[in-house]
Amino acid sequence: MRAAPILALTGVAAVSMSLLTACGGDDDGGAKADAIAVTATDKSCEVAKTDLTAGKLTFEISNKGSKVNEFEVLRPDGSILAERENIGPSTKAEFVVKLDAGSYTLLCSAGQTGKGPSTTVTVTGQAAGAGDPRLAKAAAEYKTYVLAQINDGYTRTEAFVAAVKAGDVAKAKELYAPSRIGWESVESVAEKFGDLDPRMDAREADLKPEERKNWSGWHLLEKALWKDGSVKGKEKYADQLLKDLGEVRTRLNTLTLDPVNDMAAGAKGLLDEVATGKVTGEEETYSHTDLVDFKANVDGAKKVYDLLEPIVKERDAALASDLDTGFKNVYTLLAEHEKDGSYVSYDKVGEADRKKLSDAVNALGEPLSKLAKVVAQ
Repeated sequence: MRAAPILALTGVAAVSMSLLTACGGDDDGGAKADAIAVTATDKSCEVAKTDLTAGKLTFEISNKGSKVNEFEVLRPDGSILAERENIGPSTKAEFVVKLDAGSYTLLCSAGQTGKGPSTTVTVTGQAAGAGDPRLAKAAAEYKTYVLAQINDGYTRTEAFVAAVKAGDVAKAKELYAPSRIGWESVESVAEKFGDLDPRMDAREADLKPEERKNWSGWHLLEKALWKDGSVKGKEKYADQLLKDLGEVRTRLNTLTLDPVNDMAAGAKGLLDEVATGKVTGEEETYSHTDLVDFKANVDGAKKVYDLLEPIVKERDAALASDLDTGFKNVYTLLAEHEKDGSYVSYDKVGEADRKKLSDAVNALGEPLSKLAKVVAQ
């Protein structure tokens, strides 16, 4: 979860905004019969119903504001249960989530800051039974994948931190992008820890001037390496990054992942990360290693689909075909920018090629936005 970027390239901006719109559904003047209408503006978050029944729920969010908005479902402790990012101005988005009995906060965040007006809803009753046992199996396998990615990321970050603390700028630069792969591949899950995510992955541009004195994490070290050319005095930030990543690993061990909220909706969230940060080149402002992050986000979304694919093919063969094609096209374009076992510096990728990548992400984003609804059937 991060602030919406300003899209600098005209071609990419147009395509990225079409991604925000394409997943939003038709503007039919009102919510679908089985959907709960949410009207978001820059300063309000109106929910048509606040007494809800446990189980699969569909929200139809209409953004009537001037900024890109995100819709979050928060647990009583304030942690994110599920979220739908990148709802463009004057567009709608259908969001499927599974809720058990309890109290939840629904938050609309104009500018995607993670803050904004909210409404409390009460969910009563009991959700339907376990349903298809394949979903439980897929969720268990996905948790194994998430933990493996974070464990690998921890090991890589440990080496990166050691290079930073040794003052070895060349080595630290070499290890920087690989250290982020594990995090980026499961970012939609890792972001659930709202106290750790901003501390580890915030970009300077995401922060208000008064917040920058507390800036830390990967991107602070990125700036020191590529812009300043020195990491002297940054040792404490390296230590904190590794400590925070270890805390993520510990918390993930106790987290139960849901095939609708964490897998299907999370896969769309990973692709949104590509659309709003990596394609625009704003994620890795100084290192220009955006394509490494891009690939990791797409790999994480593809892993979700691979685990759910048998169910998707059975329930909606056309959707499965569209997803197969979409992922294939994205990977084909990414391969064109491979170099020496990694990827070219993103500042060397021209506007025409960025637009091709953005078009491919756009084409994949539309069917991926339907995955949660099919899985929740």
